[in-house]
Amino acid sequence: MAEDSDAEKTEPASPKRLEQAREEGDVPRSREVATFTVLMAAGAGLWMTGDGLIRQLHSALVSGLTLNQEQIFDADILLNRILVDVVRVMIACLPLGVAVMVVALASPLLVGGWLFSGKAVAPNFNKLNPANGLGNMFSSNALVELFKAVAKALVVGLVAWLVVMKQKDAVIGLAVEPLKLGTAHLLHILGSSFLFIVGALGFIAAIDGPYQMWHYANKLKMTRQELIQESKESDGNPQIKAKIRQLQREMAKRRMMADVPTADVVVTNPTHYAVALKYSDGMRGAPKVVAKGTDEVAARIREIARENKVTLLEAPALARALHKHTEIGDEIPEALYSAVAEVLAYVFQLRLFSKGNGNRPDVPKTLDVPPELDPLNPASQKKKPDLNNGAPA
Repeated sequence: MAEDSDAEKTEPASPKRLEQAREEGDVPRSREVATFTVLMAAGAGLWMTGDGLIRQLHSALVSGLTLNQEQIFDADILLNRILVDVVRVMIACLPLGVAVMVVALASPLLVGGWLFSGKAVAPNFNKLNPANGLGNMFSSNALVELFKAVAKALVVGLVAWLVVMKQKDAVIGLAVEPLKLGTAHLLHILGSSFLFIVGALGFIAAIDGPYQMWHYANKLKMTRQELIQESKESDGNPQIKAKIRQLQREMAKRRMMADVPTADVVVTNPTHYAVALKYSDGMRGAPKVVAKGTDEVAARIREIARENKVTLLEAPALARALHKHTEIGDEIPEALYSAVAEVLAYVFQLRLFSKGNGNRPDVPKTLDVPPELDPLNPASQKKKPDLNNGAPA
């Protein structure tokens, strides 16, 4: 059951899937919407420019049929006359043609938008496969197209019949009207009938447009497995990324452990925290943290420090504050300058003593660590730590 549900395409298409479909020239399209808008534009154009267009065509027709003897027997004059009349007809039809062309170019914006894709016009021999053709003939989409064709025929036929029946008396009356008045009346009847019949296609287009959008979205739906696989391809396999992060942490840990022998002192909790500090004469800035850790990492830092004779100093509050408020490679906060200076002074005096110079220094017992910097001190929960000077916030 789980495998069956995973195989069902229940998830909306991802942005990547939609983009790939557009690159292949696959976008929602509605022929009914395009046909309706173009025919309505042509009808509206004829309705608004019909009188002027008829006058221009009438003038061109009269001019073309009015020939004198010179024009009849001179082929050059006759040809020029024909060219002039053709140009007049083209100019007369130009506004209507431009309007229809603009609407035809803009109609794709209603469903799917403009798209220019070379893959859409590339040869696809799979379309020549008879098996695929037979499959398309008996698909659900073919049934929908058949239903639309029948619906168009019924709707347009019904509207056309109603229009003809309504205009029947007017059409019969044209026979007794004067020529100019009858011509204008006929154009009015044809124009209104055309708009009514084409307007019936608006009903089909209003249904087909949303249907094509739904059908397109449903066709591009994905299974959960496809989404997971796409996410892996886009963002990388989570297991591999986790492994990489683990390796990065291990490498950083090894580098950190390699710096412990160079430290001047390791401040401990004594068991849960360990922070290694380094300060060399002439080094600019404050002492730096070269390693830090808790529990097992802290134990390893202490072990390496003992092996390399790095001084270990038990200062729980200072160790916790350094671990909380510093990162590896950072200088210590200004608020801890006083405490760390006291620690380093002890370390340097201890080195002199080990060389036979001076007395053995006393281990620092009370260090100046602001309470709000110690994560285990209740004051740290009430006051915002001030890392610049250690004064209470």
